[in-house]
Amino acid sequence: MILYPKSKINVGLQIIEKRPDGFHNLESLFLGLSQLSDILEIIESDKLSLSLYGIVPDCSIEDNLCVKAYRLLEKDFKLPPVEIHLYKKIPTGAGLGGGSSDGAAALIILNRHFGLEIDDNRLAGYAAQIGSDCPFFVYANSLKEESYTPMLVKGRGEILEPIEVEQLNGISVKIETPDVFISTAEAYRGVTPEKPAVPLGELLRLPVEEWRSVIKNDFEKSLFAKYPILEECKENFYRNGALYASLSGSGSSVFGLFRE
Repeated sequence: MILYPKSKINVGLQIIEKRPDGFHNLESLFLGLSQLSDILEIIESDKLSLSLYGIVPDCSIEDNLCVKAYRLLEKDFKLPPVEIHLYKKIPTGAGLGGGSSDGAAALIILNRHFGLEIDDNRLAGYAAQIGSDCPFFVYANSLKEESYTPMLVKGRGEILEPIEVEQLNGISVKIETPDVFISTAEAYRGVTPEKPAVPLGELLRLPVEEWRSVIKNDFEKSLFAKYPILEECKENFYRNGALYASLSGSGSSVFGLFRE
């Protein structure tokens, strides 16, 4: 069975507070993008294996989120061995959620292929055990390809709230990924958590043209100072007619929203 794990972008990213468990509570709007996706195929086999192609991440087989997804379901459902074939097109360390999307897609494929009959809400619970962004992708990868699946994401990424953002109708997304790798730990070191004066959900009701002045990504200040090319990409989007542009997640990808 084959699935095409989507990427995502963040419209706004507010780091609200550091939690006792070391994670951070945040608020962001996630949009799933089918225009940039990986390719994941899982088939039954006589032993568990993982084959990677394209932009190959540097990690062991057991650290790969597709394998973690298999191990998680294997404990509860005694799954047979499988071959996992993953073609990576989503850049790593870019704030586009590629690894999280792959892990969620693996859960979806295993659920469907083996007839486990796990509903999306429960599957999202499994996803939360393998990565903070993974629950969003359970829904994004399950729906039709052209859907942005907009969701307000809270907590450490596991609290999801579907939201209607009619301003996104007729909007296209362009992405640039400079040759910069930013670890999540590096990004958080430059941020001082602060509760926003206005919740992101309220700001998203404004016209897209007004988002530029009020919807911020809290990682930008420190990362733009350290990697000026990121700010250059953002400003270039605006010079070329973007209605809104921002760093996605903790970077290094930058995106622009354009009227089609």
